[in-house]
Amino acid sequence: MLATILGALKESPAPLSGEALAGLLGLSRAAVWKRMNRLKAMGYSIEGSPRRGYRLLGLPDKLLPAEIIQGLKTRYLKGPIHHFDSLPSTNDLAKELGSQGAPEGSLVVAECQTQGRGRLGREWDSPPGLGLYVSLLLRPPLPPTEMPPITLTAAVAVVRALRRATGVAPGIKWPNDLLVDGKKLGGILTEMETESDCIRHLVVGLGLNVNNREFPPPLNLTATSLALATGSSFCRREILRAWLEEFEALYDLFLNRDFGVILDEWREYSMTLGQTVTVRQGPREISGLALEVAGDGALLLRQETGEVIRVTSGEIAPGP
Repeated sequence: MLATILGALKESPAPLSGEALAGLLGLSRAAVWKRMNRLKAMGYSIEGSPRRGYRLLGLPDKLLPAEIIQGLKTRYLKGPIHHFDSLPSTNDLAKELGSQGAPEGSLVVAECQTQGRGRLGREWDSPPGLGLYVSLLLRPPLPPTEMPPITLTAAVAVVRALRRATGVAPGIKWPNDLLVDGKKLGGILTEMETESDCIRHLVVGLGLNVNNREFPPPLNLTATSLALATGSSFCRREILRAWLEEFEALYDLFLNRDFGVILDEWREYSMTLGQTVTVRQGPREISGLALEVAGDGALLLRQETGEVIRVTSGEIAPGP
């Protein structure tokens, strides 16, 4: 009902009377007035007068479902969308929804997170209204070994989306960090629930710094945002729509066993391949030249001895 009201206000070049809206919706004028107040409470700027009617003056800078859906060109990655002003973690809620049977394409979006996290349990700074903190639920009919390639696929979709929506082309640090000018712009956290040898559901979480103008220490030494990198502010909804559209196209390729095409594109954006790196796995460190990423997402390192080893997890740092 609220979406119908918004659509009518957006499409009308002139103010709409309460009587006209009541007739459109099959409601009383008092019921229309109550719904207008609900929209105002959500952040929509609506002007209303007894003589002229209602007019939409501005949209809230929020990731509201009705605004995300409008103009979204996806076939199945389109919700339902669960929006919150604040959540401990979008990934945690998306996993819970997955366990309850939520459909593929369900999306959890928060304006801020109080317990946001990245890989290896690291805290992710999630201030309100500045970044993208979203988690997408998938149900691929695949074994758990296919999860790492999905993470790489999601990262390629982010690069595509940012190029399209902002003109910024970040690089990818294996396996899932997005960098601009050597600083972290965003990251992807993929988690799954399995049953026997199948993925029951999988959650792809995206954290992206969009309009942040500063970071608390020591993050200010390692983190950046689209606003800091360009001096401009960006519409978070447009970026999210672009990511969902690009990811759906790449996910279709992935499910059709065309991951090689995606991996070739990932290599183009990689900031890891060809570099001497150190991979930290708890107390263990492995150093070598990053030669390649295998079809299963593993990083291939050539050590000083000449031995080539496979690395499937860990934290990448510049080599010695």
